[in-house]
Amino acid sequence: MNLVKRVTLFIAIITILVGCAKSPSSNSVIENVTEKSNVEESGNLETQTTVEETTSKEETISKESTSETTTKESTTETTSKEITEDTAAKESTTQETTKEIVTEETTKNNKKKRKGLSVQGTNLVDSSGKIVTLRGVSTHGLSWFPQYVNKDAFKCMRDEWNVNTIRLAMYTAEYNGYCVGDENNRQALIELVDNGVNYATELGMYVIIDWHILSDNNPNIYKNQSIEFFDKVSKKYSKNTNVIYEICNEPNGDTSWEEIKSYAVDVIDTIRKNDRDAVIIVGTPTWSQCVDQTAASPIDRENIMYALHFYADTHRDDLRNKMVNAINSGLPVIVSEFGICDASGNGNVNIEEANKWMQVIKQHKVSYVIWNLSNKQESSALINSSCNKVSGWTKDDLSESGKWFVLK
Repeated sequence: MNLVKRVTLFIAIITILVGCAKSPSSNSVIENVTEKSNVEESGNLETQTTVEETTSKEETISKESTSETTTKESTTETTSKEITEDTAAKESTTQETTKEIVTEETTKNNKKKRKGLSVQGTNLVDSSGKIVTLRGVSTHGLSWFPQYVNKDAFKCMRDEWNVNTIRLAMYTAEYNGYCVGDENNRQALIELVDNGVNYATELGMYVIIDWHILSDNNPNIYKNQSIEFFDKVSKKYSKNTNVIYEICNEPNGDTSWEEIKSYAVDVIDTIRKNDRDAVIIVGTPTWSQCVDQTAASPIDRENIMYALHFYADTHRDDLRNKMVNAINSGLPVIVSEFGICDASGNGNVNIEEANKWMQVIKQHKVSYVIWNLSNKQESSALINSSCNKVSGWTKDDLSESGKWFVLK
């Protein structure tokens, strides 16, 4: 090929190549390649974005899950704390309730045991159930011999005579009796009773408050006054551990047990409103001798004892047997008054019969209270009529009755 042809062919090829470079299709191809590249990059970006979003979402979910878990754990902890606190509160409440119940029960038990004495079977017992025998001395009528109600006298009897009980005999109808005297007289008697209770309490002794009916033979005669009196004193001494109430000394005449019983129930119920535990002594018919009638129909109340009184030179085997039979039938008997002379409180002192009584009394663990602390010129008085001491007595200051009692 000659040179001209070669040049012409070369120019033609160059022209074709230049035309192809300017062709839209070429641009399209390039653009398509570029777009494809961009799409792939975009796809990669989207994929990356998706991954990142997924990661972000997972992180968010994880965070939310963690947050929720934390919240739940927090809630659980709070709930647990609340439950714990609630449980603790309930346990505390339970403990407090238990404490209150125990305290209440203890108080009840203490109240039940509050009285030093109660009646079990035929005996007086202390709070531990041990049998207690009262060995006591009765004053004479408080209006007659008020001077013997003093602490030194009580202490002397406790320490020298082995006495653990004082009986305060407050007459109702005789000389300046509670129900026949004026208001000043009643207040004086109440003060004497109060002094006697306080002295006995301070000395660790029992004390019997005696509604001493005698010439007013039926206790129903002054029943209203009795209820008023025992309401006052049982309120006043409801916290005492040593007070005993004798609500009718010696019913007599034709007063029946049913009349006495009717009176006694009302007075007992009055006392029980204020003091549910105190021992109460009820007198029996015929100057407190007919315990057989009482044994056949006792009062349906707790902590009740029944009085038997004797005077050794008058009351012998018959009354002793009556007492023993009543005790054997289950009646709680207390000898809340006795003497070793005749029933008048004077006359002959009978040591032999007195000793027989003491043998039976000790055999059956019966409590006993001797009549009377005074220097009255009668054989039942424990102090010689020539002795004006009101305490600190020696053997020589005592009457025959007094000497016998101190040695027993």
